[in-house]
Amino acid sequence: MLPNCPKCQSEYVYQDQSLLICPECGYEWDPVEAEAEDEVIVKDFNGAVLAEGDKVTVIKDLKIKGSSQVIKIGTKALVRRIFDKKDHELDCKVDGAGEMMVTAKFVKKA
Repeated sequence: MLPNCPKCQSEYVYQDQSLLICPECGYEWDPVEAEAEDEVIVKDFNGAVLAEGDKVTVIKDLKIKGSSQVIKIGTKALVRRIFDKKDHELDCKVDGAGEMMVTAKFVKKA
């Protein structure tokens, strides 16, 4: 089954060699390149690219919003998911604090 058109969401997409074509709006795209563009690239404090499943370490004390709890320097976390947001790109399981969103610039790859 072919995906819907990314421009107009038409379900009448057909394949012509390696391209997918929408007959309603005329949009043509390569599904392999479209998947590569969907990947979010997030870098840690040192510029290393982070991926889901990476282990990271917090590089500074972080206050938790709505709580008096603080995540200390050196606390380890496991990156569960990566999001394309301006802040809090990482959904992590932080040791001693549980699940929370963390900004990538405050961690380094372990």
